[in-house]
Amino acid sequence: MRTIVHMTDSPTPTDYFAGDPRSNHERMLAGDLYISDDPTILEAQKTAVRLAARFLAVYDQDPDEGQVVARQLFGHLDETAFVRAPVHVDYGSRITIGPRTFVNMGLTALDVAEIRIGADCQIGPHVQLLTPTHPVEPQPRRDKLEAARPITIEDNVWLGGGAIICPGVTIGENSVIGAGAVVTRDVPANSVAVGNPARVIRTI
Repeated sequence: MRTIVHMTDSPTPTDYFAGDPRSNHERMLAGDLYISDDPTILEAQKTAVRLAARFLAVYDQDPDEGQVVARQLFGHLDETAFVRAPVHVDYGSRITIGPRTFVNMGLTALDVAEIRIGADCQIGPHVQLLTPTHPVEPQPRRDKLEAARPITIEDNVWLGGGAIICPGVTIGENSVIGAGAVVTRDVPANSVAVGNPARVIRTI
């Protein structure tokens, strides 16, 4: 595991983590800037890739049996929820899916931070739930610093096909997000939001 420094015009490199004894994995879990080369992070990512591949293989033979594998992949998948294959995750272990929720094919859920999906949700095909963030400043981004902000999908939300939910967003209970919408900020409960960037067009 390395501590990233970079050479600038100054002879003194920048140590982003000076005085911070935590590992990059610990920084990641805390929601702070980190570098993703930590061995614990890499091993967790490999485990997720293996389980996602196994989920797809088993699902192709028996969708119900596939849910058994999906419960090994996700941090929590309620027994009454159902997920269609394939799925693409960073870790899987930081994703919670509540009762009676249905997740259609092609979910991409980058769970560097926690992703919480409530009860009775409908997640359309090819939805993206994206928690990672990167610095706007060019040098820290070049030096591979990143962080993440959690996503919360409250109960009885419908995310239309291809919707993209950005870092730190909460979708309120009963709300509907139109197909292809790009949600960059919180959506209140009982709302319909569409577009890029998504905006609320009506209250339910």
